[in-house]
Amino acid sequence: MARRWKGAALAIPLALAQACMVGPNYKTPSAKVAEGWMAPPAAATPVVSQRPLNAMDAYWWKAFRDPVLDELVEAAFQNNLTLQIAGTRVLKARAELNYAIGNLFPQQQGLSGGIDYGGVGKPVATNVASDNMLFAATWEIDVWGKIRRGIEADEAAYLGTMASYDDALVTTIADVASSYVNLRTAEERIRVAARNVETQRESLRVATVQYDYGEKSELDVRQAEALLAQTEAQIPVLRNLARQAKNALAVLLGETPDAVEARLSVPAPIPVAPAEATVGIPRDLLRRRPDVRSAGLAAASQSALIGVAVANMYPAFSLSGSFGLSSSTMGQSTLLDMFTWPARVFQIGASFLWPIFNYGRLVNQVRVQDATFQGAVLNYQNVVLNAQREVENGLSAFATSREAMDRLQKASTSATRATYLSLLQYKAGETLYTTVVTAEQTQLAIQDSLASMKGNVALGLIAVYRALGGGWELRGDRDVVSDAVKAEMARRTSWGDMLEIQEHIPAVSPVEEP
Repeated sequence: MARRWKGAALAIPLALAQACMVGPNYKTPSAKVAEGWMAPPAAATPVVSQRPLNAMDAYWWKAFRDPVLDELVEAAFQNNLTLQIAGTRVLKARAELNYAIGNLFPQQQGLSGGIDYGGVGKPVATNVASDNMLFAATWEIDVWGKIRRGIEADEAAYLGTMASYDDALVTTIADVASSYVNLRTAEERIRVAARNVETQRESLRVATVQYDYGEKSELDVRQAEALLAQTEAQIPVLRNLARQAKNALAVLLGETPDAVEARLSVPAPIPVAPAEATVGIPRDLLRRRPDVRSAGLAAASQSALIGVAVANMYPAFSLSGSFGLSSSTMGQSTLLDMFTWPARVFQIGASFLWPIFNYGRLVNQVRVQDATFQGAVLNYQNVVLNAQREVENGLSAFATSREAMDRLQKASTSATRATYLSLLQYKAGETLYTTVVTAEQTQLAIQDSLASMKGNVALGLIAVYRALGGGWELRGDRDVVSDAVKAEMARRTSWGDMLEIQEHIPAVSPVEEP
């Protein structure tokens, strides 16, 4: 009867472990999301398409039709060290999740053994030797779901590292594209300055000839020299901007500056942005932007930790047991008797621990976790709002830059014509050289602004797709850690099969989960 009662008592917590789990069940927090994007300024060419995003939109940088940019993005994906660091965090989180899952099994187990030798008895001591070998285990039954909530927290944290990796990939691709556009913009501005230098040198030659023949004053020559020197001084500054852009690309590509210089030694035009940006609808951000998913998973992980804290307030039920062999040299026994079946020893027991006198501390720990969770919820809502702000800012920059570029293109044509006419009139003695100087200054300023605005149009489109969270799909079925890094880790530590991609990348991407 007593044995049947003990069996029933042990069955109760085992049954509860399958059904009872304290603490809140996580639900994705509500967030304010607009129905659609605000239209660009009425004067601008329509640039927004809110049709559903497709697979091609994920590789948005290919819309620039620049093979060099495509090559740089691929190189950054393979070699960027920030991405590699994010990948190692995925491995770490996967190992932590495996560790948490292991807590469902006996938490403490081990094999112990020993041999002792000593004397007993008075007044004549008797020397006695003993030896033993025992396997012991202790298992805390997950009655209230504390362990399962811990696994839930670690699983959300693990998926969060995948979302963080994707977010790092989005940022890396956008940074590569931005740095590349900055480089090409600086090169175009250098070409603009060089063309204006040639124009101003011709003006200086004309002014010098007029002065040599006594037809004009020295003032005209000095004005021409000053303007020419001022324009020439801009070129080294622009070359420095180009160098800084290449240095930024070197870091993004995980390469040395000289290697990047070899890639980009041939100047090229500023990438031309397509006339239209496909943006979908604002609600797409909830599934598309990795940082939004990461914030939601952080909240999910914290929600599970509330359950862990609540479970700590309830009794903890444990089973323990040991089995082994033991013998001594007392009586007719020998140490070798340990390897015989009669030398077996075992022990089994059950216990519970209820920290009733720690209640005040434990309930406050629940409050700590709950307050932290509420902060995570608010952070999620804030991330969603910021995501919409960034898209709107990018769309505005893209639209207004296109409008400004179109007008500057017309202004550049007129300024070039004005410079030509002013020099003709100066040669004919119909105007002062001040008119030529003003025309040339205006031409340089407008053409330089036009080059910068072409870059701003491209940067505006990059900002749009960065804000939309585009680009992480490049990962596809490829690993988040390079083969070289995995080989180094395998030489240093036994990772088993965890370095295989199917063992540390979730079978279902977080973006596909409901």
